[in-house]
Formats: sequence, C-alpha cells, structure tokens
Amino acid sequence: MQRSEINRIVRDAEAFFAAQNFMLPPFSRWTVEDWGAVGSEAAEIVHHNLGWDITDFGQGDFAACGLVLFTIRNGALENLRSVQGKIYCEKLALIAEGQICPSHHHFVKVEDIIARGGGKLAIELHNAGEDGSYRDTEIVISQDGVRRTLPAGSTVTLDHGESVTLEPWHYHRISSIGGSCMFGEVSVVNDDANDNRFHEPVGRFPEIEEDEAPYRLLIGDYARYVPELVRH
Repeated sequence: MQRSEINRIVRDAEAFFAAQNFMLPPFSRWTVEDWGAVGSEAAEIVHHNLGWDITDFGQGDFAACGLVLFTIRNGALENLRSVQGKIYCEKLALIAEGQICPSHHHFVKVEDIIARGGGKLAIELHNAGEDGSYRDTEIVISQDGVRRTLPAGSTVTLDHGESVTLEPWHYHRISSIGGSCMFGEVSVVNDDANDNRFHEPVGRFPEIEEDEAPYRLLIGDYARYVPELVRH
C-alpha cells in the first residue's frame, strides 16, 4: 500500500468515528513529531501494539478486501498466563460496504464483536477443522446472551448495539450492509502474530511504499520511528 493511501484512509476513519460520536484516546492523534517527543512513559503503547492498524491483507485492493483497526487497549500474553494485569483487549474497526475482512479464526482468543454505528454488520460463520478447512457442522454462538445454533455457513447480521460472541475455532468473514460499519471488538489479550489463521492464504500487515510522510503511525511503524520503545 502507498503511504498516501494509508494517510487518506486514516483521515476518513477519524472523520467517520467522530461523526458516530466515538472518541479515540489522545495517542490516536499523535503526529510523528509528537512521537519523537515522548519517552519510556509511552512504552505500553508500543509493547502492546496499541494504535492504528490498516491492512489490505496483501491483496492490493483495499476497497475490496481490507480493514481499519484501532487497538484502544491490550494486555500481554504473560498477563493471560499469570492472570495478572490486563488480560483483555478492546479494538474499534471500520469496514466499508463492498469490502470484506477475509474468513479467519483464532486458536485462543474469545471475542465479542459489537455493531456500533453506520451500516449493519454481516458475519459469515463456519466451524474450523484441525487442517484449516470448513467443517459442515452446526455452529453454537451466543448473541447478546442468547444461545443460538446455526447451520454451517450461516450469516449473522448485527444492527447497532447488537453483538455476537465468537469462540476459538469459529471462522468468521466480516462485511457490511447499507454503508460503512463501525464495530467494536472486546476480547481476551490479542496476539496478531500467532493467533490468526485465515481460510485462504493472505498477508496480515502491508508492505508500505513511502510516497509521502506518515499522517499517523501504524503499529508496524513503531520499530522504525520509535525503536528505543520496542521490546527486544
């Protein structure tokens, strides 16, 4: 992806979130210069991969296959193992109508996906086999505290305020209906490096062509711009 495209996407996302009256934390607005002025007090942001995450899943067509994510808070795997500190994660996401987030599941993470604003959220569901295949078995989910049993490949549609709990091994493919959709994710600690399996091979973090300066840093930029804060 070109940096100019990423900058435009972030600006558009900021405007959309603001129009929905969802305010992100102050570090969401830090410029490169702001990052240059912070010290070790901001290490948690970097260590836990908080902040902007824009991906086209390596497909080269963000409008068709992509997602805007902002990780608001997140713990670390050692927290999960020790049950000390933050054992949870919260994200905000934006998906445009006509865009998809490819089908994937997690091995460890349990997550609630919550429709927050804009269009409706559509989530296609399958159980995952050990080999990564779709299983032709019924899926059991909790939708706002109500247990539902659905045929394989069913799509759950969420309106504003509605949510679904996804367990590990639940493949989910996300899209929107009736316009761009802002949605939240509340989960146990998030580990994007090891806890995602996609049904079809895709990339997770984009290669960036630096055709202009960053408007906001992405989580993948921290090693380059604030290496002193990166945990070695």
